[in-house]
Parts: sequence; C-alpha cells; structure tokens
Amino acid sequence: MNEFIAAFRPDSDGVWYVYAIAFVGAFALAIAIERAYYIIVRSNINAPKFMAEIRKLVKAGEYKKALALCEAAPNKALARVVAAGLRKVAENDTTDFRAIQNSVDEGTLEIIPKLQERTGFLAMLANVATLLGLMGTIWGLILAFRSVSSAGIDAAEKARMLAAGISAAMNTTLMGLAVAIPAILIYTMIHNRTVKIIDEIDEHTVKLINLLTGNR
Repeated sequence: MNEFIAAFRPDSDGVWYVYAIAFVGAFALAIAIERAYYIIVRSNINAPKFMAEIRKLVKAGEYKKALALCEAAPNKALARVVAAGLRKVAENDTTDFRAIQNSVDEGTLEIIPKLQERTGFLAMLANVATLLGLMGTIWGLILAFRSVSSAGIDAAEKARMLAAGISAAMNTTLMGLAVAIPAILIYTMIHNRTVKIIDEIDEHTVKLINLLTGNR
C-alpha cells in the first residue's frame, strides 16, 4: 500500500499516468452517482403494484383519478408514460386507438433517452482507464530497460532505476484496473436496471392501451 501511495508523489516515475487515471476515476464516480440516483431512486417504481391500481381505476371509468395517481409521481418513468395515454382519454374524452397510441409513443420517446443518457460513458471511461494503465505499464518498462542498457552508472544505481521502472509499470496497471473494474460493474448494474424499466414501460403501456380501447 505504501508503494502504491508513493506513486502519487510528484517525483515518481509514471506519476502523470496515475494522475490521469485518477481524474478518469473521479469523472466516472460522478457519472455513476448521478445515473444511479436517476435510474434506481428517481425513475424506478414498483410497476406491478402501480399498474394494478391504474387498471382498477380505468376499469371503473375513473380516468381522472388514474391520471392524478400518475401525476402524484411525476419523476417516475412508467408513471409519466402512462399519464400521457390517460391524459388523452381524461381530457379529450376519446378512446380512439391511434390517438392514445400516439400519445403513449410520444411519452416513451421523451423518457427513454433520459434514462439512457450518459450511462455509456461509464463503459468508455473504464476502457480509457485500462488503456492509460497499459500506457503507464509500457512507459515503466521502457524506463526499466533503459536503466539496464545505460552505460556509465554503477550497479546500485542501475538496480534503483530498474526497480523504479518496474514500480511505475505495476502501479499504473493497478490504478487502471482499480478504476476500470468498478466502473464496468456499475455500468452493468445501471444498464440492466434501465433495460428493466424500459421493458416495463413497453409491457404495461400495451396492456393499458388494450384496456382503454377495449376490443378494437
């Protein structure tokens, strides 16, 4: 651990690679926190329970109450899309299939890009961290081989330079992996949760449209 911390010293070989990877890690952390909050906390909803209440109100003809239930959760992705369809029925008093379908499609096209934006940066930053670690490794090996081939210096100095080069190579590799592995894991978790929300929107909006329009 002490050797790894020493890699951040300004006089350490390969320190600029370590700083670059640390910057990438900080950027990835900021995106991960924002996306995790938006997807898991803000946009997620218990879809089966929520839609059971909506279907019960729709079957009773209480479209405005169903719409009010959606508007009570304005940040939830599924609620916003469902509200788009219910608003067409509640405010325009229509059960036209095409009109409701268009309203739902419009709501879906509005919400899905917001669910997906910036998540892909986590995978990209994980790759960048890995490649920066690889560059640092190559630079450290260059320093190590340069020390071996240097003439005019004693064996002790060569050994010190060789150790410094190998240390730079290993530290940058470790730093790159330390950033890339968590970034990939968080990306996968957020991506899977996003796909689950989109699948719920597709499933429940189709069922809602069929319920609203009846046997067309």
